[in-house]
Amino acid sequence: MSRLLLFNKPFGVLSQFTDRGSPTARSTLSDFIDAKGVYPAGRLDRDSEGLLLLCDDGRLQARIADPRFKMPKTYLVQVEGDPREPDLARLRQGVRLKDGMTLPAEVDRIDAPELWPRDPPIRRRATIPDSWLRLTIREGRNRQVRRMTAAVGLPTLRLVRWSIGDWSLAGIAPGEFEVFSGPSALANGRTES
Repeated sequence: MSRLLLFNKPFGVLSQFTDRGSPTARSTLSDFIDAKGVYPAGRLDRDSEGLLLLCDDGRLQARIADPRFKMPKTYLVQVEGDPREPDLARLRQGVRLKDGMTLPAEVDRIDAPELWPRDPPIRRRATIPDSWLRLTIREGRNRQVRRMTAAVGLPTLRLVRWSIGDWSLAGIAPGEFEVFSGPSALANGRTES
């Protein structure tokens, strides 16, 4: 029987259970999750927030994390600047990064979402506007969303992964998780808890 945990990772938390080699202790998954035998399926940078999936099934872990499966990952992205249609069109076509072209992204400008306050808060600049995007990618390069928005002149201020496939953060508070088990954990959705 497979177990799948949907964790709302707070800002500043490492996507691993231990922090080896750091001279100062940093917050890890073990500060929030006391479940044996589950491992992150993919990762989410320390300075990013949102959905992190953990499971105890290698096949499911590969299906979620391996770019070959092109599982959609949707992010709510606060950017510095005022995105225009040509900026969004570049993201939709794919952006050239140092490690090559990205796959096309789905992206729309959205109103500021109702999210929890971030600690520490995003710095505000009186003379530079900020905006929100909903951006979906189907690959998972290192810091890809941040690099994509920077490539079109829109530096990322806040990055929240909202969903992976059909699994989402809806109803899960920061630092909290939901557990799913059984055959449906292998399905790309939340059909049984």
